[in-house]
Amino acid sequence: MAIFITGGARSGKSGFAEAYAMNLAKRGIYVATSQIWDDEMKERTDHHRVSRERSGFAWQTIEEPYDVAELLVKLEAAAVVVGEGRDHDHDHRRPAVIIDCLTLWLTNQMLRLGEFDANDGESYRYDSGALSAEVNRLIDAVTTYTGPLLLVTNEVGSGIVPAYPLGRRFRDEAGRMNRKLAACCQQAFLVVAGIPLDLKAHAFQLEEE
Repeated sequence: MAIFITGGARSGKSGFAEAYAMNLAKRGIYVATSQIWDDEMKERTDHHRVSRERSGFAWQTIEEPYDVAELLVKLEAAAVVVGEGRDHDHDHRRPAVIIDCLTLWLTNQMLRLGEFDANDGESYRYDSGALSAEVNRLIDAVTTYTGPLLLVTNEVGSGIVPAYPLGRRFRDEAGRMNRKLAACCQQAFLVVAGIPLDLKAHAFQLEEE
């Protein structure tokens, strides 16, 4: 079962994802997509790591900033080999996998697939087609994964319009990615002020003619 979890900064989405994972399985795999570039990011990652260690839950942390889709394929294949495949999804034998977070993964991909313009040093160009292919590869991996999977992302389009072009492009790319992910997940939650709201349970459905 794939579970989509979004929210703003410090909304409590990661804490909710971890608590939900503990309810779904007896152990967990935490896929960290962040790369530590400065002291602030190190402080954030240390805070999450200490929180997991104090939970008493059996967490395995895997740092993977780029090849999340390939990692999911490998985890699925390993589960099939040991007999924890599709027929045993709900017996708590498979670990709950958290990917935290996919907007950082998207940032990593945009930086990997682009570069600053050599002429002015400010304009940033990236291969939007290659980025879309990476997102679709992730969607395929999420769709075919049969164990408990929790996808943490950020809702970045609800604030002011970014003042610079790269920020606006990132906002748009993140919005498109989140729509695709939410569509292929069985559950979707918006976490606001620490309160998770079940989006699909309350989604309005247009009547088909």
